[in-house]
Amino acid sequence: SPTMTEGNIARWLKKEGDKIKSGEVMLEIETDKATMEVEAVDEGTLGKILVAAGTQGVKVNAPIGYILAAGESAADIPAAGSAMVATKAVATPPTAVTTAVATAVATATPAPKSGRVFATPLAKVLAKQAGLDLAAVAGSGPHGRIVKADVEKAVAGGGKSVAAPTSKSAAVTSDGPTPFELIPHTTMRKVIAKRLTESKSTVPHFYVSMDMELDALLKLRGDLNRRGEKAGYKLSVNDFIMRAVALALVQHPGVNSAWSDAGMMKFGRVDVSVAVSLPAGLITPIVTDAAHKSLVEISAEVKSLVARAKDNKLKPHEFQGGTFSVSNLGMYGVTSFIPIINPPQSCILGVGAGLEKPVIRGGKIELGTVMNCTMACDHRAVDGVLGAEFLQTLKGLIEDPLSLLV
Repeated sequence: SPTMTEGNIARWLKKEGDKIKSGEVMLEIETDKATMEVEAVDEGTLGKILVAAGTQGVKVNAPIGYILAAGESAADIPAAGSAMVATKAVATPPTAVTTAVATAVATATPAPKSGRVFATPLAKVLAKQAGLDLAAVAGSGPHGRIVKADVEKAVAGGGKSVAAPTSKSAAVTSDGPTPFELIPHTTMRKVIAKRLTESKSTVPHFYVSMDMELDALLKLRGDLNRRGEKAGYKLSVNDFIMRAVALALVQHPGVNSAWSDAGMMKFGRVDVSVAVSLPAGLITPIVTDAAHKSLVEISAEVKSLVARAKDNKLKPHEFQGGTFSVSNLGMYGVTSFIPIINPPQSCILGVGAGLEKPVIRGGKIELGTVMNCTMACDHRAVDGVLGAEFLQTLKGLIEDPLSLLV
């Protein structure tokens, strides 16, 4: 991923000494959005695993293990701490290991037994909560530094505890600070925090909002779903919105664009991202070429993307990119909200719930179902008039849903 700087080693599917064929899956890596399988590009023997399963925050391009080529043995593997050798392993002659799978060497060495205990801040907090003596914990981080995984392993194994505090001032009382549990950030949550902070800090947002009547759409949806009982499909209001957005983007290519310092990027295809909530955060899988897909095709693709997103099975091209995003909170009863642009896209549409409201039709006040849509736009790429014209077109498509079937 172009935005990925670190990942987690989920699990190794091979162990040291196993033969590996080109194309075989060696391990799984957790990225900020999904768990990815890593295939071997060379044949050989897995000579050494440098970064164990469960390790978090492994930097991109850091060596995580060595594959021995024909004629090589464990003796060719650089000694622990030889980070420079490991980094250059790919370019070394046949007498050295010729294939490096990852970067900085992180071997398990005991933490110092006296003096200062080297541990990450998170490891110290977790150890304190568990009453664990860090001096008795072996660190697996660089230079024997104790990391989160070491503390968790020690706690699970019944590690040595520190004495309970005897000072009354050390105990948490009703007058003291509020007790809390420190829950480590997931990689996804850290990426979301970084990217959206950058978006609100660097992208000049402006917002346009419009109410749209849903009565005709709801009637058509009911008619189509009755037919779909036999055909095997069931359409949601969001499927209609996705289709309407795609067609509106075709009519307003300026909205289907992105700002760059080199120039304006006018996309030649409409790829609509749909926001999906996961326990670890938010992901936006993409319906590619949505303008050339029918309602039923969009519905089936969204259901498949959402299911695989929740199982952490999306492939990178299924959630990286997109030219426009749709975020729908209407199913939670939210009437309207202002979304944050997901760079490098220029716009995102926030969709609220359809609510019964008085509407004027033919000079008469009637009861209708009204949905509010608010679009956040990057003012560098999309001007106010263009944003308003896009919403006008979208409103026309939503309120004349038969146009979505053409």
